[in-house]
Amino acid sequence: MLWVLFLLVAWGAAVVSCARLCLVSARAGLLSGTSEASGDAALDHDTGRELTLYETAFLAGGPHRVVELTLVAMHLRRRLLLAHTGWATVVDPEGRDEMERTVIRAIGPQGQSPIPPVRSAAAAAEAVRSLADRLVAAGLALPGGAGGEIAAAVRAVRGAALLVAAMGAVTVLMPGQEHGPGGPVMSLLVRFGLPFALTVGCLAIARMEIHPYDSWASPAGWRLLASNGAPGAGAEGEVLAALAVDGVGAVDDPALRAALRGGPPR
Repeated sequence: MLWVLFLLVAWGAAVVSCARLCLVSARAGLLSGTSEASGDAALDHDTGRELTLYETAFLAGGPHRVVELTLVAMHLRRRLLLAHTGWATVVDPEGRDEMERTVIRAIGPQGQSPIPPVRSAAAAAEAVRSLADRLVAAGLALPGGAGGEIAAAVRAVRGAALLVAAMGAVTVLMPGQEHGPGGPVMSLLVRFGLPFALTVGCLAIARMEIHPYDSWASPAGWRLLASNGAPGAGAEGEVLAALAVDGVGAVDDPALRAALRGGPPR
């Protein structure tokens, strides 16, 4: 009967997607057994320590957030000009730290460049990779790309859950099918309830254990972020702290927001 084929497809989608999510989470060390041990070790190691703005930006938003923070910090300190048209112009070619020197090199010898290629080039540079490696080694950040893989795996499980529900509905509504002594509703529960419960249960566990799914920070990193907040003193420090934690949307200056987003809105 045709419903058997639908049931096999539903089970296949549920098992494959849930297995993928478990494997990706285990590789990233996010399942409870490994994440609690590494997270406790990381917090013990970093007890009493405050995150720098660069570390906060990376844990909250990844490499691009670090570059955006550097660009805005240099702009506020008059070492770089960020135009609302989406261009960056070097004012002071002497960077104060390796991150600033990385941004200046990404802008190039002309001293002027559109911001999007600068952001991409600087985010892939050695200074940002070294920052990421230090945070990963400390147990505060996920290995590169793990957040995106986890988010994709969660989307696959959600899709499998919808597929199982659709297959069950089609089975009930299809004419000429024998639904058993319990009738159509009972048939749906018996035949498709288990794979649907598997996907929904997997999503519930993922929500408790590894949310947010596309994060750059590990659970220990998120706890440290929540306990420390972002360092910032004065008006400039508050702007940089808000940008590090919440991204470009937290910048009040519309011209600066437009610059970081690649130009004025059309």
